[in-house]
Amino acid sequence: MKKTGEKLSLLTRIGYGMGDLYGGGAMTIIGFYYLYFLTDVVRISPSLAGVVFLVSKIYDAVTDPIMGMISDRTRTRFGRRRPYFLAGVILIVISFFMMWYPVAFESEALRFLYVILAYIFYSTIITMVMVPYNALPAELTADYNERTSLATFRMVFSGIAGILCAVLPLEIVKAFGDQRTGYMVMALCFGLFFGLPYILTFLATFEREEFQGELPPWNLRETARTTFIEPFRVRSFRGVLMMYIFAFISMDSLMAVMIYFVTYYLKMQQHMTVVLGALFVVQIAFLPVFDYISRVTSKRAGYMMAVGIWMVAMCFSFFLGPDSSMVIVYFFAGCLGVASAGFSVLVFAMFPDIPDVDELRSGERREGVYSGLFTFMRKASSAVALFLISNSLYLAGYRKPEQAVVDGVTRLVEQPQTDEFILMLRLIFVLAPIVFLSIGLYQCVRYPLSPELHRRLAALLEKRRSGTRTPELAREEEYLKKTLI
Repeated sequence: MKKTGEKLSLLTRIGYGMGDLYGGGAMTIIGFYYLYFLTDVVRISPSLAGVVFLVSKIYDAVTDPIMGMISDRTRTRFGRRRPYFLAGVILIVISFFMMWYPVAFESEALRFLYVILAYIFYSTIITMVMVPYNALPAELTADYNERTSLATFRMVFSGIAGILCAVLPLEIVKAFGDQRTGYMVMALCFGLFFGLPYILTFLATFEREEFQGELPPWNLRETARTTFIEPFRVRSFRGVLMMYIFAFISMDSLMAVMIYFVTYYLKMQQHMTVVLGALFVVQIAFLPVFDYISRVTSKRAGYMMAVGIWMVAMCFSFFLGPDSSMVIVYFFAGCLGVASAGFSVLVFAMFPDIPDVDELRSGERREGVYSGLFTFMRKASSAVALFLISNSLYLAGYRKPEQAVVDGVTRLVEQPQTDEFILMLRLIFVLAPIVFLSIGLYQCVRYPLSPELHRRLAALLEKRRSGTRTPELAREEEYLKKTLI
């Protein structure tokens, strides 16, 4: 059993970090390529593609928080979280392949139905794995800085996955004469890449015994209240949640239109994989920098710095155009890499502190409940953003590729886009991230949990678990509740 302040082993950090090859990698591929895959390969309209994202997240509204509750109530000799990592190994491969299988039904309605069902299956599996995974850091250590270190390792592996998932998918697809075959091979390769590392994650991590006490009797009404309502009464949770959602919506909106922006506006599709690779290389390089900034200042200060860099970069992107030098394009991508390194690692470092605040309020350890809500709100906000963006592109007059026989091979031929579509594309690319980031920045300014307050909180919780009760402890508890809740 690990105590507050004890250093985690390198194997534990690596084993935990490797789990986000799936979370970071799958989100990258989906963010950059899935909307394009639906509109230009499966060939359903952008409006129907938006519905796919929206329907799956309505489904997640129930399954993610419920999975959090199930995870909290799981009792096995392997713990509450780790058994789901083993269960996910094969299911990750199957679900990812199904999602990228390029169905070719004549009926658009049937293609649309298959895509919805495949995406719901994928959502089920990523919920089953990622909700327990997100809950695990709060059990691995109670130390403020060690949690930042875990988040840094996680984001290093997420960044590695981001590079591979940004650069390789289209290269794999292009290696095959038949685009559809290329997508199937790509899906199988990355499904294995995402699934197999969870064997090490299972073996290298542990769970704190004192967090796995006797279960209270299950009650539907009480479970619904504690799962869906009570967490939102915690001020610190609301703050981190808003910082998380709006930072990542900014990234989602950018990723969703990046391939359209590069293809139809910048006319630089041949450079896209290299530009994305540069972005993720810079992101990985700056993860230790923001880890250091967090240690010498605070997680909040690091987040504010990262968001500020991102917003300045988006303003600069107004000056990008078809005639822009590649040096300028790479500089822009590098700025985004620096910013994404900051808010990615720091939001995931903040989250494990929230169950501590909840324990102060409720006396229980409910990492799974918070992880379920965190996961759902992330996916739901992303889906809403993609729904709005895809429909904006549709209303702007997006023209999907047409099938044509070229040298005896049936290919998809891109169509020229209208000036109205290009204008809408540029506005979405630039303005959507700035608006979302402004909301996250406002929440960060108001976030109350400083390093000193967390140190006091951890000390109080440790004494309370040991049964210590003194007037001084009661006054400290009252002050922390007033400040953090």
